[in-house]
Amino acid sequence: MNHLVSPSMLSCDFSNLRQEIEMINHSTADWFHLDVMDGVFVPNITFGQPVIKHIKQHALKPLDVHLMIVNPNRYFEDFQKAGADWLTIHYEASTHLHRDIHAIKDLGMKAGVSLNPHSNVQLLKDVIEDLDLVLLMSVNPGFGGQKFIENTYTKIVELKEMIEERRSSAMIEVDGGVTFDNAGQLVEAGCNVLVAGSTVFSHPHPQEAIERLKQLR
Repeated sequence: MNHLVSPSMLSCDFSNLRQEIEMINHSTADWFHLDVMDGVFVPNITFGQPVIKHIKQHALKPLDVHLMIVNPNRYFEDFQKAGADWLTIHYEASTHLHRDIHAIKDLGMKAGVSLNPHSNVQLLKDVIEDLDLVLLMSVNPGFGGQKFIENTYTKIVELKEMIEERRSSAMIEVDGGVTFDNAGQLVEAGCNVLVAGSTVFSHPHPQEAIERLKQLR
Protein backbone atom coordinates (compact mmCIF):
# COMPACT_ATOMS: atom_id res chain seq x y z
CA MET A 1 0.00 0.00 0.00
CA ASN A 2 1.24 3.46 -0.86
CA HIS A 3 1.60 5.71 2.16
CA LEU A 4 -0.97 8.38 2.97
CA VAL A 5 -0.49 12.04 3.92
CA SER A 6 -2.71 13.64 6.56
CA PRO A 7 -1.99 17.39 6.91
CA SER A 8 -2.42 18.62 10.48
CA MET A 9 -4.94 21.45 10.47
CA LEU A 10 -3.58 22.72 13.78
CA SER A 11 -0.87 24.43 11.70
CA CYS A 12 -3.23 26.02 9.19
CA ASP A 13 -4.35 29.64 9.05
CA PHE A 14 -7.62 29.57 11.00
CA SER A 15 -8.51 33.09 9.84
CA ASN A 16 -8.79 31.54 6.36
CA LEU A 17 -10.10 28.12 7.35
CA ARG A 18 -12.41 27.67 4.35
CA GLN A 19 -9.54 28.40 1.95
CA GLU A 20 -7.26 25.98 3.81
CA ILE A 21 -9.93 23.26 3.58
CA GLU A 22 -10.28 23.86 -0.16
CA MET A 23 -6.51 23.72 -0.56
CA ILE A 24 -6.45 20.25 1.05
CA ASN A 25 -9.47 19.18 -1.02
CA HIS A 26 -7.64 20.01 -4.23
CA SER A 27 -4.29 18.58 -3.14
CA THR A 28 -3.03 14.99 -3.22
CA ALA A 29 -3.48 14.72 0.57
CA ASP A 30 -5.55 11.75 1.75
CA TRP A 31 -7.04 12.88 5.08
CA PHE A 32 -7.51 15.93 7.30
CA HIS A 33 -5.70 15.44 10.63
CA LEU A 34 -7.50 17.19 13.49
CA ASP A 35 -5.88 17.44 16.92
CA VAL A 36 -8.30 17.93 19.81
CA MET A 37 -6.55 19.03 23.03
CA ASP A 38 -8.19 19.79 26.36
CA GLY A 39 -5.47 21.56 28.36
CA VAL A 40 -5.54 18.68 30.87
CA PHE A 41 -4.12 15.62 29.12
CA VAL A 42 -1.75 17.94 27.23
CA PRO A 43 -0.69 21.51 28.09
CA ASN A 44 -2.60 23.15 25.29
CA ILE A 45 -6.19 23.78 24.17
CA THR A 46 -7.17 23.63 20.50
CA PHE A 47 -10.68 23.07 19.14
CA GLY A 48 -13.59 20.70 19.52
CA GLN A 49 -16.73 19.44 17.83
CA PRO A 50 -18.05 22.78 16.44
CA VAL A 51 -14.90 23.40 14.39
CA ILE A 52 -14.78 19.77 13.23
CA LYS A 53 -18.44 20.00 12.18
CA HIS A 54 -17.63 23.09 10.10
CA ILE A 55 -14.64 21.37 8.46
CA LYS A 56 -16.80 18.32 7.68
CA GLN A 57 -19.30 20.48 5.79
CA HIS A 58 -16.63 21.41 3.24
CA ALA A 59 -14.09 18.56 3.40
CA LEU A 60 -14.01 16.10 0.51
CA LYS A 61 -11.64 13.74 2.33
CA PRO A 62 -11.92 11.72 5.57
CA LEU A 63 -11.46 13.41 8.93
CA ASP A 64 -8.67 11.82 10.98
CA VAL A 65 -9.52 13.02 14.51
CA HIS A 66 -6.91 12.61 17.27
CA LEU A 67 -8.25 13.08 20.80
CA MET A 68 -5.63 14.26 23.29
CA ILE A 69 -8.13 14.51 26.12
CA VAL A 70 -8.96 12.84 29.43
CA ASN A 71 -12.00 10.54 29.61
CA PRO A 72 -12.35 10.44 25.81
CA ASN A 73 -15.22 7.92 25.95
CA ARG A 74 -17.58 10.69 27.10
CA TYR A 75 -17.37 12.28 23.66
CA PHE A 76 -17.31 9.42 21.12
CA GLU A 77 -20.85 10.03 19.95
CA ASP A 78 -20.31 13.80 19.79
CA PHE A 79 -17.31 13.42 17.51
CA GLN A 80 -19.10 10.86 15.37
CA LYS A 81 -21.96 13.34 14.90
CA ALA A 82 -19.45 16.12 14.15
CA GLY A 83 -18.08 14.06 11.28
CA ALA A 84 -15.07 12.05 12.46
CA ASP A 85 -14.27 9.14 10.13
CA TRP A 86 -11.24 7.96 12.09
CA LEU A 87 -11.15 8.48 15.87
CA THR A 88 -7.90 7.99 17.76
CA ILE A 89 -7.61 8.00 21.54
CA HIS A 90 -4.54 7.76 23.76
CA TYR A 91 -3.54 4.57 25.50
CA GLU A 92 -2.49 6.77 28.43
CA ALA A 93 -5.96 8.37 28.68
CA SER A 94 -8.12 5.24 28.48
CA THR A 95 -8.93 3.14 31.55
CA HIS A 96 -10.82 0.48 29.57
CA LEU A 97 -9.07 0.44 26.21
CA HIS A 98 -10.70 -2.65 24.71
CA ARG A 99 -14.15 -1.32 25.56
CA ASP A 100 -13.35 2.11 24.14
CA ILE A 101 -12.01 0.69 20.87
CA HIS A 102 -15.19 -1.27 20.30
CA ALA A 103 -17.40 1.65 21.31
CA ILE A 104 -15.74 3.72 18.56
CA LYS A 105 -16.22 0.96 15.99
CA ASP A 106 -19.84 0.41 17.05
CA LEU A 107 -20.51 4.05 16.12
CA GLY A 108 -19.27 3.34 12.58
CA MET A 109 -15.87 5.02 12.88
CA LYS A 110 -12.42 3.51 12.40
CA ALA A 111 -10.65 3.12 15.75
CA GLY A 112 -7.10 4.22 16.50
CA VAL A 113 -4.91 4.25 19.60
CA SER A 114 -2.03 6.65 20.08
CA LEU A 115 1.12 6.11 22.13
CA ASN A 116 3.17 8.89 23.69
CA PRO A 117 6.95 8.75 23.08
CA HIS A 118 7.62 7.03 26.43
CA SER A 119 5.03 4.26 25.89
CA ASN A 120 6.24 0.89 24.57
CA VAL A 121 4.44 -0.55 21.55
CA GLN A 122 4.08 -3.89 23.40
CA LEU A 123 1.36 -2.23 25.49
CA LEU A 124 -0.94 -2.76 22.50
CA LYS A 125 -0.26 -6.46 21.93
CA ASP A 126 -3.60 -7.54 23.45
CA VAL A 127 -5.70 -5.16 21.34
CA ILE A 128 -3.72 -4.87 18.10
CA GLU A 129 -6.11 -7.16 16.21
CA ASP A 130 -9.02 -4.86 17.10
CA LEU A 131 -7.35 -1.70 15.84
CA ASP A 132 -7.58 0.07 12.49
CA LEU A 133 -4.76 2.48 13.30
CA VAL A 134 -1.86 3.01 15.71
CA LEU A 135 -0.61 6.58 15.99
CA LEU A 136 2.95 6.90 17.25
CA MET A 137 3.74 10.32 18.69
CA SER A 138 7.23 11.28 17.55
CA VAL A 139 7.20 14.38 19.76
CA ASN A 140 5.67 14.95 23.19
CA PRO A 141 2.06 15.92 22.45
CA GLY A 142 0.72 19.40 23.05
CA PHE A 143 2.45 21.77 20.66
CA GLY A 144 3.49 21.88 17.01
CA GLY A 145 6.98 22.50 15.68
CA GLN A 146 8.87 20.21 18.09
CA LYS A 147 12.01 18.24 17.26
CA PHE A 148 11.51 14.69 16.03
CA ILE A 149 12.40 11.89 18.50
CA GLU A 150 14.78 9.48 16.75
CA ASN A 151 13.67 6.37 18.67
CA THR A 152 10.45 6.49 16.62
CA TYR A 153 12.06 4.48 13.80
CA THR A 154 12.73 1.56 16.17
CA LYS A 155 9.16 1.72 17.46
CA ILE A 156 7.75 1.59 13.93
CA VAL A 157 9.77 -1.52 13.08
CA GLU A 158 8.73 -3.25 16.32
CA LEU A 159 5.08 -2.30 15.83
CA LYS A 160 5.08 -3.48 12.22
CA GLU A 161 6.44 -6.87 13.33
CA MET A 162 3.66 -7.15 15.93
CA ILE A 163 0.98 -6.22 13.39
CA GLU A 164 2.22 -8.84 10.92
CA GLU A 165 2.62 -11.47 13.64
CA ARG A 166 -0.97 -10.98 14.84
CA ARG A 167 -2.32 -10.59 11.28
CA SER A 168 -3.75 -7.22 12.23
CA SER A 169 -4.91 -4.80 9.54
CA ALA A 170 -3.88 -1.76 11.64
CA MET A 171 -2.07 1.04 9.84
CA ILE A 172 0.84 2.88 11.43
CA GLU A 173 0.59 6.67 11.60
CA VAL A 174 3.36 9.01 12.78
CA ASP A 175 2.71 12.49 14.12
CA GLY A 176 5.28 15.08 15.19
CA GLY A 177 8.30 16.63 13.54
CA VAL A 178 7.68 14.97 10.16
CA THR A 179 9.80 16.73 7.53
CA PHE A 180 11.13 16.14 4.02
CA ASP A 181 14.36 14.95 5.65
CA ASN A 182 12.86 12.10 7.70
CA ALA A 183 9.63 11.19 5.86
CA GLY A 184 11.34 8.74 3.52
CA GLN A 185 12.99 6.89 6.38
CA LEU A 186 9.66 6.73 8.25
CA VAL A 187 7.90 5.15 5.28
CA GLU A 188 10.81 2.77 4.74
CA ALA A 189 10.56 1.67 8.40
CA GLY A 190 6.87 0.84 7.93
CA CYS A 191 4.86 4.03 8.46
CA ASN A 192 1.61 4.06 6.44
CA VAL A 193 0.34 7.56 7.27
CA LEU A 194 2.43 10.72 7.61
CA VAL A 195 0.94 13.56 9.65
CA ALA A 196 2.55 16.85 8.66
CA GLY A 197 1.72 20.28 10.04
CA SER A 198 4.48 22.87 9.78
CA THR A 199 6.07 21.07 6.83
CA VAL A 200 2.89 21.63 4.82
CA PHE A 201 1.45 24.89 6.08
CA SER A 202 4.75 26.79 6.52
CA HIS A 203 5.72 25.97 2.95
CA PRO A 204 5.19 28.80 0.43
CA HIS A 205 3.27 26.31 -1.74
CA PRO A 206 1.48 23.84 0.58
CA GLN A 207 0.09 21.70 -2.24
CA GLU A 208 3.63 21.19 -3.56
CA ALA A 209 4.77 20.20 -0.07
CA ILE A 210 1.98 17.62 0.15
CA GLU A 211 2.86 16.24 -3.28
CA ARG A 212 6.52 15.99 -2.28
CA LEU A 213 5.55 13.97 0.81
CA LYS A 214 3.32 11.74 -1.33
CA GLN A 215 5.96 11.04 -3.95
CA LEU A 216 8.66 9.74 -1.59
CA ARG A 217 10.55 6.80 -3.00
